[in-house]
Amino acid sequence: MPADSAARAWSLVRDPSHFQWYVIPLLFVVAYVYANEVERRNWSAVLAGLTFWGLDWFNEICNGLIFHFTQYAPAWGTPGSSAYVILIGLNIEIAFMFAVFGIVWVKQLPADKTRKVLGVPNRIALGIVASLFCVFVEYLLNSIGALTWEWPWWNRSAPWLIFLCGYFYWFLIGFWVHDTPHMRTKLATVGAIYAVDILALAVFIPLGWI
Repeated sequence: MPADSAARAWSLVRDPSHFQWYVIPLLFVVAYVYANEVERRNWSAVLAGLTFWGLDWFNEICNGLIFHFTQYAPAWGTPGSSAYVILIGLNIEIAFMFAVFGIVWVKQLPADKTRKVLGVPNRIALGIVASLFCVFVEYLLNSIGALTWEWPWWNRSAPWLIFLCGYFYWFLIGFWVHDTPHMRTKLATVGAIYAVDILALAVFIPLGWI
């Protein structure tokens, strides 16, 4: 039997009756951020941003499958108010936020890739700090019921998977895409991520699994 929070979140999935017009300006904010980077021909930032967003979709698809196969709860759910709930743990507001998330963080990267912070390569150090910050924000969202956790392996007392699987690997891959000098490698990586996402959405949504 589904947990109460999961049942509430699932009841909202892809229900258009909750639409709010603030979605439109949010869309244009995202478009403006990317247009700025395209205007500057900052393709590394654009592709890193798309990498982070694609990895978030991958996580969200896996999260939906957790609920489908357990019929109890996803790792995280979004049962609260939203203009549109896309998947059981992903609403339109979160999707727009993560669309620019990667660009925000790659702009914090030192130009010198070899510089270390307390003996740690700066890309890894920033990934650790950023992931800890994101986990802290999730704690706040969970404390007000906006983000729900029902499993003992994904909650406030066990933040390790949230840190590692929720965020840290995004930073490692996203920063690598940003830094690699080969455009073909960047495009191949982003293309592979989105190919998996699109195939999964195309298969699992019609089946009613996510």
